Amino acid sequence: MNLIVPPIIPKLNKDLSVFLAGSIESGVAQKWQDKVVEELLEENVTILNPRRESWDHTWEQKITDPTFKEQVLWELEALEKADMIIMNFDTHTKSPITLLELGLYARSNKLVVCCPEGFWRKGNVDIVCKQYGVQKVNSLEELINEVKKKLK
Repeated sequence: MNLIVPPIIPKLNKDLSVFLAGSIESGVAQKWQDKVVEELLEENVTILNPRRESWDHTWEQKITDPTFKEQVLWELEALEKADMIIMNFDTHTKSPITLLELGLYARSNKLVVCCPEGFWRKGNVDIVCKQYGVQKVNSLEELINEVKKKLK
């Protein structure tokens, strides 16, 4: 497994590349990305993980903040380059950026989405997925299994 995190510019090889989209609210969302990385350690896969350990909540979420802008551009580039995007909604979060990414990539044929009961906009997510033929699963384990299936 090859792990790429910001601010490293994603340079992809022949391995399947998977972007980890989903709830990331520090202190609220579970660190589900760590479980994905752990489960795929022995696989020939490149993981694009936007979770930045050095994230600083004082960064202004404005285009004029260079570090914030760098993070957003990294995510947009990685999403575009990824072969597969797995998306996990955490019921304890609002996840507005994940909802935005769902809208951006619903027609890409790259998405697999997990949106459990209790997510505040599950109805919207379900309708978008059905409308655009996006595959849905019910658990993080199923998301990981979909990556493993794609690797075979």
